Amino acid sequence: MNKVTVAAVQAGTVLFDTRRTLDKLEFFCREAARRGAQLVLFPEAYIGGYPKGITFGATVGSRSPEGRDQFRVYYEAAIDVPGPETAAIGVIAGALGIELVVGAIEREGGTLFCSALFFDPDGQLRGKHRKLVPTASERLIWGMGDGSTMPVQRTRAGMVGAAICWENYMPLFRTAMYAKGVTIWCAPTVDDRDVWQSTMRHIALEGRCFVLSACQYLLRSDCPPWYHPIQGDDPGTVLIGGGSVIISPSGEILAGPTRDGELVVTADIDLNEIARGKFDLDVVGHYARPDIFSLSVDERPKVSVVRCE
Repeated sequence: MNKVTVAAVQAGTVLFDTRRTLDKLEFFCREAARRGAQLVLFPEAYIGGYPKGITFGATVGSRSPEGRDQFRVYYEAAIDVPGPETAAIGVIAGALGIELVVGAIEREGGTLFCSALFFDPDGQLRGKHRKLVPTASERLIWGMGDGSTMPVQRTRAGMVGAAICWENYMPLFRTAMYAKGVTIWCAPTVDDRDVWQSTMRHIALEGRCFVLSACQYLLRSDCPPWYHPIQGDDPGTVLIGGGSVIISPSGEILAGPTRDGELVVTADIDLNEIARGKFDLDVVGHYARPDIFSLSVDERPKVSVVRCE
């Protein structure tokens, strides 16, 4: 199958309400499938939420009781992988017969991870990718992933991989993914700045791959009454402003970027464009210089406790 329809969903979490967020996920999956999408991407931290604008009561050297309660609520909104929520997402993907990539806050023990989850058209959880480096204050609430969750999945829509938000700025991470043969680059994000678009076009050109970027569109009204972001408490305040986009291997914008609220961005893509693009640039092939440059990637899982029996 060389021609497929892909979709990037631009929507916001119902913050701290995972059940209602799953209801929204099903709604947008159905809309994407109605429009013929075979691969559907949701934004970063869609399940579990991206708590834009709050501090969790943290300053250098101290944490407030109120901030600890905020983290407790956030922890409870996160999901186990696998778990009941991933099973529910799998039912949605299976019923619609779609490849699905979803940003989620994953809970393991006492630590949260920002992850991308991959589901196949039969509803099975294919795998996950954990964000390697949370950005700035994200490190307060999320742990770091390791090299064991950097998959590129072989799907009917192509070779699908994911880089979460500012991972897209990591050149060595990109090189590792290119070496795995990624043809559809998924970039779930909450970066709604105009400059983000230049990065997405650069990756499409550099990797000679299709790029899908799904960004949240989050309003203050999507958050509970006690949530007081620095952006203000007006219900109509836009906390995350979208900008979802789909780009071809030649850097052509196929759909988006859009900032018009919650919606589904779709495009028909021709995977034959991959080979056409590799003709003059393959950064891990004929345009590489392994006699000068090399990259070592450690994909072993890192654990804090090893039991020897």
